[in-house]
Amino acid sequence: MAQVIIEKQTANPPTHIMKTKLTTLLTTALLGLALASCSSSTSGGAKPYPYDVCIVSGNKLGSMGTPITKVHQGQQVKFCCEPCVEEFDENPAKFMAKLPQ
Repeated sequence: MAQVIIEKQTANPPTHIMKTKLTTLLTTALLGLALASCSSSTSGGAKPYPYDVCIVSGNKLGSMGTPITKVHQGQQVKFCCEPCVEEFDENPAKFMAKLPQ
């Protein structure tokens, strides 16, 4: 009979263990939501970038790794690599003229 009691105790974990698991689950969910909201608001109210190529080189975005996204005067701009960002920064008006108004 003692064996049956032990099995019943292990089948139903103590309440504090359940609360700990629930708290951990909720904390993880809230952290995930917080991170998701941060990453989605990076460009704020900026106009989305309309092309799938780098504004400087014309290379397909993603062909050289993760594209770099920047917001310039309320417009999202995407680059294939850091050297293209540097070239853009030297003369942004030249490249912004490529975007639809």
